[in-house]
Amino acid sequence: MLKKSLKILFILGIVLVAGYQPEAVEKNIYLKEKLVPGNMRLTNEISEAPEFENFERVIRYFMRRWDIVGASVAIARGENLIYAKGFGLADSTTKEAVQPYSRFRIASISKLITAVAIMKLQEEGKLSVHDNVFGPGGILNDPFYSNPKDKRVYNITVAHLLAHEGGWTTRFGDQMFMPFVVAKEMGVPVPVDTKTIVRFALNKRLHFTPGTGRSYSNLGYAILGLVIEKVSGMPYSEYCRKNILEPYGIYDMYLAKNLRSDKLPYEVTYYVPPDVIMKPSVYGTGELVSPAYGGNDIEALGAAGAWVATAPDLLKFILHIDGFDERKDMLSDESIKFMTDDKNKYAPVGWKGTLSTGDWWRTGSFPGTVGMVKRQSNGIAWVFLANTSTWNGPEISTEINKIMWRALSQVKKWPERDLFNYYVEAPLSIDMIIE
Repeated sequence: MLKKSLKILFILGIVLVAGYQPEAVEKNIYLKEKLVPGNMRLTNEISEAPEFENFERVIRYFMRRWDIVGASVAIARGENLIYAKGFGLADSTTKEAVQPYSRFRIASISKLITAVAIMKLQEEGKLSVHDNVFGPGGILNDPFYSNPKDKRVYNITVAHLLAHEGGWTTRFGDQMFMPFVVAKEMGVPVPVDTKTIVRFALNKRLHFTPGTGRSYSNLGYAILGLVIEKVSGMPYSEYCRKNILEPYGIYDMYLAKNLRSDKLPYEVTYYVPPDVIMKPSVYGTGELVSPAYGGNDIEALGAAGAWVATAPDLLKFILHIDGFDERKDMLSDESIKFMTDDKNKYAPVGWKGTLSTGDWWRTGSFPGTVGMVKRQSNGIAWVFLANTSTWNGPEISTEINKIMWRALSQVKKWPERDLFNYYVEAPLSIDMIIE
């Protein structure tokens, strides 16, 4: 009883001192010892407006056409959040609706976060993108990574990994998605961790000389996660949260877990097409499971594709690296140019595409989830996240881009507001906070 009373007095003290200031509700709130999104002040009702009726009609048509269970959309104009709404169901069993605060796996959109972290470390003077990754003078000079089969590995730089020029292809499969092959060759049990997968790759010859070609590589970005840990002296996710997310009011992004039983509070449930092939559990149980839950190891994927985010938080992240002037970017103009200038040797870095016209985008696809973010030259930016993968896999991003263009064209008048500055009128009930 005394402990509960002290909690009440402590919370009342915070409320009185904070005076219901925005900072008091911006951060994550602990409800019964569970971390829940600070964005939960945003609900679907807030974005309901006549201006978006035709927009929403197009989105719902798209979801029906592709059998998407649930989706979340966020739109910014002039770098203000003007729309954030969920569609469909976060879970088809409980019938829980998707809300703006619903969390989704974002798959390879995670690479954009990793690239920004690397550029931030360079600005902090802790590395250069031209530093070697392996070898005696490399960043990962640990004995575990020594003596690669192909000595060209010593020429791989951080920039090569950022640009998918490290020398690996998926000719014989994606190294991040063959856990049983890796485990057998390395003589270890499943699940295999990221470091073991990298060591497995170093035991093979490169497919091309680093810097002479380009091949999309999850392995390369997983290695960048290890680089970030080595240089920063912090776990990868902690560095990202503390140095590039939380300083800009982004609190709801964390790394995903493999199993449904381990999902975050307010994280959606993931769905795959009914004819999808089940896979052996990465935990070596021998059972066949969904590729969305235990059939693939998203935890080992790490920096290459394991982030979970709400649509509003992900959009806020995009607005702080978009090069526009309305919001302070978290990177210098030089770093943003390195990532996006289509005339340099390395771009697009982190992004999937960066056109000279000013349109930049990043897509993500993983069993049970698809997503896309886009920064448009006309000052509009948007996020689309869904909890359902489709029969055409990553190619669904082309359809997302088309339907968002069509849906946005239906909006004839944009509301003047910024939902990033929307706050609840009163703090959450103390009864919600204390058991």
